[in-house]
Amino acid sequence: MVSFLLVGILVFNSVRGFLITIGKIFHQVSTSISSNSVVLLLGQTMGMYFISSVLLMRMMLPPEYRETITMVLGDIQFNYYHRWFDRIFLSSALINLLVIFMLDQQKKNRNDIYTLQDKMA
Repeated sequence: MVSFLLVGILVFNSVRGFLITIGKIFHQVSTSISSNSVVLLLGQTMGMYFISSVLLMRMMLPPEYRETITMVLGDIQFNYYHRWFDRIFLSSALINLLVIFMLDQQKKNRNDIYTLQDKMA
């Protein structure tokens, strides 16, 4: 039971970190795209992230708890998701790395512009 609680805490912290990262992306993108579209995308992405966390947590649970989650989620092809998890995780990590790199470059470019403007003034 303690391990189930610890896994729940880990999932909560993981979701929190995910939301912080998405919030940063939302702040950068919100000026050029309608906020309704970004909120819709955020909701869909958050739902997929939560389901994948539950599926991953299910894989690590003892069989008696695993059956409970299986009953709650219904007829989902767990083997399909377990097979593809590594590929999806790797591609998500690479996309996240690319987005963070692009945000860092954008921040550096803004700082360079402000520095150049200060020198000209």
